[in-house]
Amino acid sequence: MSLLEIKNLHARVGDKEILKGLTLTIEPGTVHAIMGPNGSGKSTLSNVIAGNPAYEITEGEIWFKGKNLLELRTDERANEGIFLGFQYPVEIPGVSYASFLKQALESKKKYLHEKPLDAVQFIKRLKVRAQALGISDDMLKRPVNVGFSGGEKKRLETLQMGFLEPDFCILDEMDSGLDIDALRIVGQGVSIMREPHRSFLLITHYQRLLDYIVPDVIHIMVDGRIVDTGDKSLALKLEEKGYADYK
Repeated sequence: MSLLEIKNLHARVGDKEILKGLTLTIEPGTVHAIMGPNGSGKSTLSNVIAGNPAYEITEGEIWFKGKNLLELRTDERANEGIFLGFQYPVEIPGVSYASFLKQALESKKKYLHEKPLDAVQFIKRLKVRAQALGISDDMLKRPVNVGFSGGEKKRLETLQMGFLEPDFCILDEMDSGLDIDALRIVGQGVSIMREPHRSFLLITHYQRLLDYIVPDVIHIMVDGRIVDTGDKSLALKLEEKGYADYK
């Protein structure tokens, strides 16, 4: 069974149609990358999968682990195992990152009818994940994303992803604003998470991210549709020629 299956998806914001019959299948344990020019609908796709209410689905289906995703609320999708890493992570003043992660994990375990971690288990799990990404205890005590650099925000989002252990991770231009060192750390953090049951969807403009997180499949998206699919060599072709062949 496919982990995620999208069939003939149409979506719009207001009167503007952005997704125009998109079809995509993602198998468990695979890494897919979507590349395309600005305005092609890449970020819209990620928001639609995650359940952003600003986007209206006018036609099509999305199935996740055999469930009709369009029947689930945003929080239910997250608890079912969908994670969206934002291009520009949101700041939450007054809430420490450690408290945020604790509440998120407790919510997921309650939804799945699982026993919550006790305080010792929580701290141990958090420290192990944080140390692997070079995240200090001081950073975990600070408000969510407040006053952090772009690289720090992306590392903390990678921590959130690893801590919650989702089944499907959507990373929307996670390489935006990262220097080489930060990109390497984040890329390694993602690569460590690769498991037979877990899949990734990377949305990016640049080959450099794919040097650290090697995709199994690359899709080219133009004007709300997938117009080409291939292996990692497709990204190298785009580096040389751009999107001229798809216009």
